[in-house]
Amino acid sequence: MKIRGAVLTAAGAEQPYATSQPLGIQELHIDDPRPSEVLVRVEAAGVCHSDLSVVNGDRVRPLPMLLGHEAAGVVKAVGSEVSDLKPGDHVVMAYVPSCGECPFCLADQPALCTPGAAANGAGELLAGGRRLADAAGQPVNHHLGVSGFSDYAVIDRSSLVRVDDDIPFDVAALFGCAMSTGFGAVTRTAGVQAGDTVVVIGLGGVGLSAVMAAAAVGASVIVAVDPVQEKRERAREMGATHLATPDDAAQLVADVTGGARWVFEAVGSAAVLAQAVALTGRGGTTVAIGLPHPSATLTIPALPIVAESKTITGSYMGSTRPQIDIPAMIELWRDGNLPVERLISGYRPLHEINEALDELASGAAIRQIITPQR
Repeated sequence: MKIRGAVLTAAGAEQPYATSQPLGIQELHIDDPRPSEVLVRVEAAGVCHSDLSVVNGDRVRPLPMLLGHEAAGVVKAVGSEVSDLKPGDHVVMAYVPSCGECPFCLADQPALCTPGAAANGAGELLAGGRRLADAAGQPVNHHLGVSGFSDYAVIDRSSLVRVDDDIPFDVAALFGCAMSTGFGAVTRTAGVQAGDTVVVIGLGGVGLSAVMAAAAVGASVIVAVDPVQEKRERAREMGATHLATPDDAAQLVADVTGGARWVFEAVGSAAVLAQAVALTGRGGTTVAIGLPHPSATLTIPALPIVAESKTITGSYMGSTRPQIDIPAMIELWRDGNLPVERLISGYRPLHEINEALDELASGAAIRQIITPQR
């Protein structure tokens, strides 16, 4: 069948993207789903910094590529081996497919699935190959197994989580990346407990999700750090107890925590990660969530790692188990404990995707929602 999608053919375009138009809306051919795959009509897709990182060249991906990795939609058709989904089901898309058989999957760490990571890196689906082609018949790569900036997508069954029909698609989409990554980093990677002290640096969609998670589990102090005042105020609405700019963070954290038990870096900057380590207290842990440029290196004082028993750990996709953790997060949202809708800063049709990238790059946007069906 024919679909419309936002395709990146070359990285590194100059800003403003509304002028340079790095993402072009193309008519593409999409294959029928293979036995383990599902055809989904995309209803909402969030614009994430990971999308911007592919466009600006920070994350090198095979091109051309149909971008978008945080989305929700409706099942339209299923492959012959898919028995637990049917047309009409509502689904959230998780950006790491899981094979269920590799050592990480067997250890209940599907976010680290080895075949899933290999498929994502190659721009393919988990079963191998691509299901997209341009008007000339040339293959188009998939973005993290989702390619949600389109009106339809073929996706591996393992990347889909069925959700109830009453959940708005814009809210549902955010559970696929922002909430999974930020909430999971707090609850799964770190295991923050009631009464702990928490610092979150970087208040985009992922960082604010981490703030919400820390509030939901009862952290006693939650310091939200960002240079943008509006984002700091948004963090207060989501449960932050203290707000700081990056320049003020060290003094404030020292005053209110004496050194935080948990510090979450959600920017993707080696310099900010070094600051996060410095803010981490004795016996505390720094959790790196943001994805830095591949060439970035981290330079920190070595002695405190031993003398103060500090830990630095990474968190990819929040260490989440999508089939278990996304439904659990949705129940917290239903109970009013996760105000996910407050992450949404606007809506745009598919043809305004480049304008959405500009707003994201400016630092003004948290999560813009692309509505491909409008």
